[in-house]
Amino acid sequence: MALKGVRKASKNPPVLSHEFVIQNHADIVSCVAMVFVLGLMFQATAPLASVFIALQHNASDPETLPSADTPITYTYGSRDAAAVFFYCLISIVMHAIIQEYILDKVNRKLHLSKTKHSMFNESGQLLIFTAVSAAWGINILVKDNLFPDITSLWAGYPEGHAQMSFMLKFFFLVQMSYWLHCYPELYFQKTKREEMSAKIQHATLYLIFCTAAYVLNFTHVALVLLTLRFIEEGLHHICRLLYFAEKAQAASTGFRIWNVVFVCCRLASIIITILTFHYGLGSADDQTLDTAAGNFNTPFIRLNALVAVCLVQAWMMWNFIHFHLRQMRERQAEQLALKKKMAERKSRKGRRDD
Repeated sequence: MALKGVRKASKNPPVLSHEFVIQNHADIVSCVAMVFVLGLMFQATAPLASVFIALQHNASDPETLPSADTPITYTYGSRDAAAVFFYCLISIVMHAIIQEYILDKVNRKLHLSKTKHSMFNESGQLLIFTAVSAAWGINILVKDNLFPDITSLWAGYPEGHAQMSFMLKFFFLVQMSYWLHCYPELYFQKTKREEMSAKIQHATLYLIFCTAAYVLNFTHVALVLLTLRFIEEGLHHICRLLYFAEKAQAASTGFRIWNVVFVCCRLASIIITILTFHYGLGSADDQTLDTAAGNFNTPFIRLNALVAVCLVQAWMMWNFIHFHLRQMRERQAEQLALKKKMAERKSRKGRRDD
């Protein structure tokens, strides 16, 4: 029994301890981001703050910009790293907002186990991001006239690809920022050691793919591949959330649809990649490396890009097939165990009758 006059131990963790940082990481990061936003309000710091917030490397010529109807284009450069850092901070804050105001409220109603709780949170976060990214990607494909003309994936390279529209450049900066924020989230979310490797692998593949496409000016084909991937992955996370919510029938139907969509997206990705790098860019007149002009259309780079994308698609198909084979074995084992139990029951019943 506690004595009167003796203060109870505070439940609040010590300032700057690991627990304090984890509990308050969204507030800390939002304060850091606000420093850059406030910097725009002062004339002395506005030029520096704008490097972190606004898109840099404007490629439009002011003299040839007579009206607002002429689109402003951008290239990439070293100052994009500052924007990636700032929007990485924003991604951490948005992650915490979605977690606290959406996913945690749903979790309380579902009463999930610790394992399912972690998987539900992961699928919930990725569903929101993939849905927004897929819709955003489709919007850019339509507005930039990249759909339905498939030749736009390689036509006009490098001039037409080195200069990006505002939305296209912003899309890739957000992609790199989001997948970069996944690394500190491992610490903030107290991710278990056995779960880290899969999450790191997932984020690293996306980050390498987006960065390589951005630097090598393969943004058009990368946008199509990413949009296909986000549509398929978003559907997968919808099915997982239905499964965790114990909507077995809807989840089962959804997974069957996802199986078809997954295979179709893998085949479509391979076909688009081969058409772009082997047929389209392979038939271009200028196939010399020119970093100043943004021309990376060389046989060596094309071959590596083609092989890399096809290997990733093949690896995903292998995991898909391996997963379904494992499920078939588990179902067969369950059926055998059930038959064995039924046979034992019949034999026991027969002995009792005797």
